[in-house]
Amino acid sequence: MSTPPSNNGTTKPEVAIIGAGLGGLLLGQLLEQIEVPYHIYERATVVKPLGTAMALGPSILPVFEQLGLLDELKKFALPCYSADMYNANIEKLGSLDLKDHDKLLGTHNLIFARQRLYDLMLSRVPAHKVSHGKKVLHTEEKDDNKIHIYCADNTHYSADFVVGADGAYSTLRQNMYKRLDEKGVLPPSELEKMTLASLNMVGVAVPEDPDKYPQLKDPFCHFSVVVGENGSRSWGVMSATDNTICWSLVVQLSETEAQTMEFQNAEWSPESIESMYKEFENAPCPWGGTMGDVMKYTPKDRISKVFLEEKNFHVWYDLRTVLLGDACHKMLPGAGLGAVNAMQDAVVLANCIYNMTDNAQSSITAAFKEYHGQRHHRLEGQIKRSQAMTALMGGE
Repeated sequence: MSTPPSNNGTTKPEVAIIGAGLGGLLLGQLLEQIEVPYHIYERATVVKPLGTAMALGPSILPVFEQLGLLDELKKFALPCYSADMYNANIEKLGSLDLKDHDKLLGTHNLIFARQRLYDLMLSRVPAHKVSHGKKVLHTEEKDDNKIHIYCADNTHYSADFVVGADGAYSTLRQNMYKRLDEKGVLPPSELEKMTLASLNMVGVAVPEDPDKYPQLKDPFCHFSVVVGENGSRSWGVMSATDNTICWSLVVQLSETEAQTMEFQNAEWSPESIESMYKEFENAPCPWGGTMGDVMKYTPKDRISKVFLEEKNFHVWYDLRTVLLGDACHKMLPGAGLGAVNAMQDAVVLANCIYNMTDNAQSSITAAFKEYHGQRHHRLEGQIKRSQAMTALMGGE
C-alpha cells in the first residue's frame, strides 16, 4: 500500500487491524477519513448473522452523524422510550423511563438488530481492504521496524503497527502477554482468568403472523424483560423494524457454577443450544404466549449461545501492538456497552494516530500511551455501570 502524507507533511503509519468486528470496522472507516493506510484481517471466512438487539445512544451517535451514517442507521432503528420489567407471572415490576433522553442528551437510544448495523458498517469499508479467512497465529517484530503477521493459511503480512480487535480471546493479546511475561514485566493479574458471570442465548425471530404481536406495529421499540423467581434466570423480547423480534435468555451463574462449568473459546456460536432452548421454551413471553412461540421463528443456525465474562485488562499495548474492544476489556451485556465501548476505543485511537508526527517507535508508543490514558479509567466506571444494569435486569 502507498503511504499518503498527512496535512503537516509527515508520513502516516501503515496499520493492520486484526478482527472485523464493529470496533475494527469503525476504526477502518475513521482511518479512511484521515487517509491512513490500513487493512483488516478477519479469521472468519463468512460472518454469520448472529446476535440480537443492540442499542446506540448519545455517547456514540454523533460519530455516526459525522461519518454520514446516522440517516442510514435510522432506517432500521427504533427509538426506545422505556425498558419494562416483569415478574414470572407477567406482572409489571417497573420501568426504566427513557422518554426524555433526547431532551437531556440530544438523542434517544436507538434499538435494532445487531446484524443490520454490521452490514452497514462493512458496506462502508472498501472491499479490497478486508480479507476474510485470515486466522492469525502469531506476530513478530523484526529489525525492519515493522511488525510481521503470520496466518494459518501460510500468508504473511507486515505493518508499522497492529491493532488487536480480535475479541475476548484475542490472539494478539496472548502473543503480546507471552512476550511481556517472558521478559518478567507483565503484572501477574493480567494472566488471571476472566470472571465468568452469565450464560446467554440470543436470536432474532421473524414471526409468520406479526399481527399476533401488536407491539411490532408501533414506531418505537418495546423493550420487555422478565425476571425469574430467584433472579438467576431472566428473558426478554425487543421489537425491531421489519416485523422482527429480538430475544434474549440469561442464566446468571453462581460462583460454583462458574468455577466448574466448561466453556468453549468461541463467541456467538450456534452450537450447544438445545438444552437452554428447552429450559426457556415454556417461559411466558411478556407479549403473550411463550418464549417458544417466539424462538421457533428463528432458524437454529442463527441462534447463538455465549458465556459472558468480565475483566478490564491493564496492559493494552507494547511496542507495535495495541488492543481494542473486548481484547482489552470484557464486560457484562446489561447496558449493551460492549460494542459501544469498542467503537469509542476506535474513535480515540484514530485521533491519537492522526496526531502522530512520524512512524518512529517513540511516536507509536506515545500514541498508544495517550489512547490508554484516555480510555482505561473510563472503562473502570463502565464496568461498574454494566454490573449495576445487569443486577437490575436480573431482579437484584
